[in-house]
Amino acid sequence: MHQAARKAYNEAFSEDLYQNLLASIQEDFPDELDFRVAESPVFVPLVLKEKLIEACESFIDVIVADDFRANSERAIPKDQKVPNENDHTSFLAIDFAVCHDEKGELTPQLIELQGFPSLMAYQAYLSELFKFHFPVPDSFNYAFGVENYQEYMAALRDLILGEENPENVILLEIYPKQQKTRVDFAVTERMLGVKAVSYTDLIKEGRKLFYEKDGRKIRVKRIYNRLIFDDLNNYPDLKSNYVFTDDVDVDWVGHPNWFFRISKFTLPLLDSPYVPETKFLSDYQGNFPADLEKYVLKPLFSFAGTGVQLHVKREELENIPDPENFILQKKVTYEPVIQAPDGLVKCEIRMLYIWPDDAPRPKLLTSLSRLSRGEMIGVRFNKDFTWVGGSVAFYEN
Repeated sequence: MHQAARKAYNEAFSEDLYQNLLASIQEDFPDELDFRVAESPVFVPLVLKEKLIEACESFIDVIVADDFRANSERAIPKDQKVPNENDHTSFLAIDFAVCHDEKGELTPQLIELQGFPSLMAYQAYLSELFKFHFPVPDSFNYAFGVENYQEYMAALRDLILGEENPENVILLEIYPKQQKTRVDFAVTERMLGVKAVSYTDLIKEGRKLFYEKDGRKIRVKRIYNRLIFDDLNNYPDLKSNYVFTDDVDVDWVGHPNWFFRISKFTLPLLDSPYVPETKFLSDYQGNFPADLEKYVLKPLFSFAGTGVQLHVKREELENIPDPENFILQKKVTYEPVIQAPDGLVKCEIRMLYIWPDDAPRPKLLTSLSRLSRGEMIGVRFNKDFTWVGGSVAFYEN
């Protein structure tokens, strides 16, 4: 998007350099990378950077308002509410499509937001790798509010570890070694000393949780949560004496309830030029838009893109028994703005915030980018393409 930075990068690019980058990941974290890394980062010009931050801060205004918790209470399914909720989320991830406005200028359009961590450790690691293998101008940075990789690690360490010993802090997932995001777990362990522990390996004694390491039973005092409730339903035969909704004596870094509160449920609460028209399906009371081909249907309580309908039919909407649990969102047009050697590529940017317990607002730390040539951003829509996949963004100072 930044033309001078893009031109310099493309001129320097070679398949050998790209393979060297991938080989570095394999050497550092053997067989942990399980998704495609795009051939290029995104170079974000100052004007778009400012719009992204303006949009995010306007959404945060809604989230920090006194009435947000009351307004979002319905977002938490009654059988999935976890005790001991923090005053606010520890993480915030905000996804934007990069589009053109009516003046032909670059503008972000909100796709989704989550009160949940993303690839916080891996994104800094990958950004540093791109800087090592490719020309990235000194006038561009991948992080906000920190000066270097060491300060980035310190910010994450302070949030995730708090005052605890690293072995008393776990990254919680279901079967971590089977997850596509496991490379981030590996980077997190190397960066912070926090081990990824499977939900099935937790041991509950009274209100205390433990896990075993090297034959020792270790107390869990703090959970960096990466487990999504929806995933538990995919494993009906899980065996554990700990149930996710149990009242246990731990501090949560990313309390599970905030995953629901800040989610698709939040979209209809936002009013901004950076938010496409979004309403709960129940708000239409049967008077659906005539141009349904311009809308996408999303279930509130399904995640990772499952259940999303791009081609909406009126009859289907009329037959949904629980319209209060769906949103209808106006489609946005992803603009192909990344110049690859063989054409233009679409782009999505996810802004990643951390929110220390004592901070009045979240703090922007970094972002990730995803490049696509398919109908949607996801992997299944981009098979057999190059210059697509997950990447990083560098922002003009």
